[in-house]
Amino acid sequence: MEANSPKVVVVGASYIDIAMKCPHMPVPAQTVKGSSFSCSVTGPGPNQATQAALCGCDVHLISKIGSDMFGDQIKKNLQKFNVNIETLFTAEAISTGARFTIVNNEGENATCTCCGANAALSVENIEDAEKFIAQANVCLIHGSLPHDTISRTIRLAKLNNTPVIINPSIPIDNSKDYKELPINFFADNIVVPNLYEAAQITEHSAANINTARIIGSELLEMGAKAAVITMGKKGSMVIDRNGADHIPAFEIELVDQTCTGDAFSGALAASYVAKQNIREATVFASAAGALACTKFGSVESLASRSEIIELLQSQEI
Repeated sequence: MEANSPKVVVVGASYIDIAMKCPHMPVPAQTVKGSSFSCSVTGPGPNQATQAALCGCDVHLISKIGSDMFGDQIKKNLQKFNVNIETLFTAEAISTGARFTIVNNEGENATCTCCGANAALSVENIEDAEKFIAQANVCLIHGSLPHDTISRTIRLAKLNNTPVIINPSIPIDNSKDYKELPINFFADNIVVPNLYEAAQITEHSAANINTARIIGSELLEMGAKAAVITMGKKGSMVIDRNGADHIPAFEIELVDQTCTGDAFSGALAASYVAKQNIREATVFASAAGALACTKFGSVESLASRSEIIELLQSQEI
């Protein structure tokens, strides 16, 4: 990694994903013959950190794993992609988080999740990692971790003048809903929800491309610096004090949507750090998300910076 590479700190949950592809989702008591199988590293933490690293950033991941073979697998995978694991904490008596994912022939997926050590990422862990947050050019956060831990991360980032990009989410224990998100999730941060999440946060019953601008404006009223609302095949909407712009989706052959949101967020952070332009960063992120849909798997599906630039040049938006 070059000495002057942009520094990104990613805060997010880590999992081992046991994935299988099959013709269609099984119903109760049905056995479906799978066509492929994998056991890989996944979760918003490793996925977003790896994508930012593939885009040329110097990345630290703040996350928590178990002291088991799956935790070791996550460490080795992150090191392979040059993600720094100095802030990857270990819970001695809790297993590494795990997911079982089924993907059908249309690229749709269904997942069962056990949060494991992710639920144990503590305020103390975040404080131990403060120097890396202070040194970063941006702190990219996935909000599914315990909310007191996320709130402390945001406070430390603000104290050290580190910009925050956050995927707002309910906690992994599902004890709350989107209406109960802490107010500092939005305070002068760039928020990156999908359209469903954004509608839930703002209590909108209609979530579509026509209401995305209104929903985004309400996120600004809640304190957000900017809102980037992802809408799948309909692209994304960028809303800030300068107005609202629709960014169309890239045309690709869909294989697997498992990692598209994390690819988007990791690439968004990398591009925003480099250019400080949220619209240009969203176009770059859209290309990264699209490329992640063209391969089966999680980390394995992430594209390099050169691949993203190649798609941008071939489909100019």
